[in-house]
Amino acid sequence: MAKAFVFPGQGSQFPGMCKDLYDAHAEAREMFQAADRLLGFSLTDVMFNGTADDLKQTKVTQPAVFLHSVVAQRLMTIEKPDMVAGHSLGEFSALVACGALRFEDALLLVSARAQAMQAACEANPGTMAAVLGLDDEKVVEICDQISNNFKQAEGSNLQTTSNHVVVAANFNNPGQIVISGEVEAVEAACVALKEAGARRALRLNVGGAFHSSLMQPAAEDLKAAILKTDFHKPFCPIYQNVTAKAETDPETIRENLLKQLTAPVRWTQSVQNMIADGATEFFEFGPGDVLKGMIRKINPEVLVG
Repeated sequence: MAKAFVFPGQGSQFPGMCKDLYDAHAEAREMFQAADRLLGFSLTDVMFNGTADDLKQTKVTQPAVFLHSVVAQRLMTIEKPDMVAGHSLGEFSALVACGALRFEDALLLVSARAQAMQAACEANPGTMAAVLGLDDEKVVEICDQISNNFKQAEGSNLQTTSNHVVVAANFNNPGQIVISGEVEAVEAACVALKEAGARRALRLNVGGAFHSSLMQPAAEDLKAAILKTDFHKPFCPIYQNVTAKAETDPETIRENLLKQLTAPVRWTQSVQNMIADGATEFFEFGPGDVLKGMIRKINPEVLVG
């Protein structure tokens, strides 16, 4: 029986997150103190005493979810995993869990990622929308159609400089996809997706077009930090968002991480591949349990703890 450890991404944070572990374990307190020192501000104070709005700040959200996830996994008495994966931001927690990154290095990358994404959101405003009840292929086809329609329209207007693009960004589970892109393009796609039979196509309360080409400036900003960080050979495979395949080569892992911000999160495919490779039980570490629900929808026969 192979065990898979999985880690959630941005959006699972809540006020007071991880305080129970902090109060109960000296190791947790040491990791929080190290995080505060490395980040240059008291992440601990914001996580324990801040409001939901405080936690929504990108520079806080991503390190907070990462820290909670890594602490929770470190303190569990379960044996080492046979494979790991993380959803978007969660991939950094997974990289620590399998030994590919040191905790301190991963935290600094997460902080750099958060700041780069915030700057990209301000430079290229975008949004995302959840789509329920359509096949993956149909969603991709309609997004491509909408993007091409805008491209053709802009081709005849030399004064148009906007980047009207919409793409399938998160393949969460069969029948649940998140699309991402420029606001007008996402709204047009939502209309088209509903006309095609989607049960829902609803904009999310986010300030950026994550996992789309609008994140290219963030990817460029993050590139230097990733290139100068040491990656190590993991003791078990990590199934990365970009390929959804088992990876163990440090340089391949680095290359995939460089592409992550602009490529889709292939979560459905990752879980399916993990199960095909022998995973029989999944353990989620971090705030909330959103991944448990996704995994049950992908394959209701596996154990989820």
